[in-house]
Amino acid sequence: MIITTKKLFEAAYGKYAIGAYNINNLEQTMGLFRGNLDSKAPFIIQISKGARSYTHKFMLEGLIRSADQVFSDAIFAVHLDHGDEETCYDCISSGFYSSVMIDASHENFETNIAITNRVVDTAHAKGIVVEAELGQLGGVEEHIKVSESEAKLTNPDQAAEFVNRTGVDSLACAIGTSHGAFKFSGSQGLHFEVLEEIQKRLPGFPLVMHGSSSVPQDEVARINAAGGKLKGAKGVDADQFKRAAELGVTKVNIDTDGRLVWTRVHREHFIEHPENFDLRPVGKIFMTEYAKFIAGKNEKLGSAGQLEAVRKMLAAK
Repeated sequence: MIITTKKLFEAAYGKYAIGAYNINNLEQTMGLFRGNLDSKAPFIIQISKGARSYTHKFMLEGLIRSADQVFSDAIFAVHLDHGDEETCYDCISSGFYSSVMIDASHENFETNIAITNRVVDTAHAKGIVVEAELGQLGGVEEHIKVSESEAKLTNPDQAAEFVNRTGVDSLACAIGTSHGAFKFSGSQGLHFEVLEEIQKRLPGFPLVMHGSSSVPQDEVARINAAGGKLKGAKGVDADQFKRAAELGVTKVNIDTDGRLVWTRVHREHFIEHPENFDLRPVGKIFMTEYAKFIAGKNEKLGSAGQLEAVRKMLAAK
């Protein structure tokens, strides 16, 4: 069942965070639905601008529609991740997306507000939820690249002004996370003091954490043992998700870790089975491993076991 992110946020706020997972293909889609149903968790499917052009936007939409029929017990939202203005309008007009993210965080404050206002007006006219971003995360997210020196934490006062002036439904905050596989070079971590100040100014308002993969060191080690050349990196400590959820974070974006699972499975499989030229055996392994990965993340987010509570909430309205 596809619902809006706003309804998921109403169920989760202050108690747990919803996992927002990016997909690009069939195998990720199957593993994602299996993992969320195995852990009995509501979730958000994220489609990025790059994923929409990887094959064709209608291919991914078709996969999700099919999965909604195959996994009829699932409750989830469909979200555009890191959209520019043009892509947001295309997704809004499609009638398929539950929510869109307009990312104008690279612009100055007033320009970010102006762009976000236009998207909010267009989306809300069709009942679609909007996420925006304030502050800048370091790292690489497809077409977005921000150096560590350029990264800026979200200003709590500006966050309140931004939300009040735009009417946006959720806000992605820069609180020390980073996009991509090469995240923290030192002892950096989440700035809970910034989250606390934002929550004080925006009580009850849904906040979003981007760049929240953990970059598990065992995955990196296995990839490198199978011929990979990933450098050392630190991600977000998944044990910090619970505290973030208590401070208003209702959506946590996780993409890189899923890519690491894909890389590890495929590298190990073809080393162990160099004779194989069939994509299906390794695809089956990946779907199983990805489902385990998703279920494990949901445990850390606190969303595991919440599916029936969300179902009851929807039935009561």
